[in-house]
Amino acid sequence: MEREGKPSGISEVERAIAEALLRWYETHRRDLPWRRRRDPYAIWIAEVMLQQTRVETVIPYYERFLARFPTLQDLAAAPLEEVLKAWEGLGYYARARHLHEAARRLMEERGGEFPRTLAEWRRLPGVGPYMAAAILSIAFGQDIVALDGNAIRVLARLFAFDQDPRRPAGRRQLQQRAERLLPSGQAGAFNQALMDLGATLCTPKSPRCPECPLRAFCAAYAQGNPEAFPVRAPRRMLPHYDVTAGVIEADGRVLIAQRPLQGMLGGLWEFPGGKVEPGESLEECLQRELREELGIEVEVGEPLLTLRHTYTHMRITLHVFRCRIRSGTPQPIGCADVRWVPIAELDRYAFPRTDQRIVEWLRQEGSSSLTRQTTGRSRT
Repeated sequence: MEREGKPSGISEVERAIAEALLRWYETHRRDLPWRRRRDPYAIWIAEVMLQQTRVETVIPYYERFLARFPTLQDLAAAPLEEVLKAWEGLGYYARARHLHEAARRLMEERGGEFPRTLAEWRRLPGVGPYMAAAILSIAFGQDIVALDGNAIRVLARLFAFDQDPRRPAGRRQLQQRAERLLPSGQAGAFNQALMDLGATLCTPKSPRCPECPLRAFCAAYAQGNPEAFPVRAPRRMLPHYDVTAGVIEADGRVLIAQRPLQGMLGGLWEFPGGKVEPGESLEECLQRELREELGIEVEVGEPLLTLRHTYTHMRITLHVFRCRIRSGTPQPIGCADVRWVPIAELDRYAFPRTDQRIVEWLRQEGSSSLTRQTTGRSRT
């Protein structure tokens, strides 16, 4: 354990806050599948999935993932492509790649034994300070504060904290104040109680203050402005990009490309294309991207779909065209792999959400069109 211990001189108010929170948690704790077991592996999987993803979304993915990879050994032995397919639709795919790599390291370097210190957990790919603290407190009972977004919101309102907790200095100060509340031997319950309180009552908008067990201690409630906390710096506008993708068909199959393993959406499959550069038309962009990525020259045909999607750091509009190869054979020049796949078998591959929508369109409307085109060409 890497914490120096509970600070001395804890006040009666601080003790009362922790006691009120834990009493509330005993009665109102959420019944979540990862709370039904103390297995570090299951808790780790849940914490990875819960990063930037709502609980309701995670639950079915979590249950399917553990059914497919019930142990650390199973996850480490599985091909990355299989792990990405199990993750498909959950988003933030770097989490799946890091999880798989960490599982392999744990098996190869530690014989399947899980770390017991913050420093050891932090050395694993994809594990940040919150996740390491959450696993150690919940799975191993160590007295460590773990602050997720919900817990930060509760504490910022409780103390009417006047700094931005997303900044390092603000985060450290809030962490120190939380440590003064931490009851010895009950860190797992304390951390999860803060999470549940933030998720159910102390919500970002319209918090249910009259039902809150900490209302009597809450400085923001006393001031009458709980929604003013946590303090946030102005949100910057997300950049927008136009992106193209080509649906290329031959003999009843479509061409898909695998993104490089490193980088955004690494290891996922997509309909090839890329970002429009300044001064380019959509058609020119798609021709250039397929030349650079696959080594082929194409004729850009009819537009099929226009899809919009927002990531955490940007917004895109994806313009999807039907294309025909004029010359060249597709090769993985700017991607990890290329394959010709029948439409009926596309569900074997893991795609980003936008490309999943192209697959859905092909199944519903495009497959008959592609079949007609193939039949027409075979008669000439």
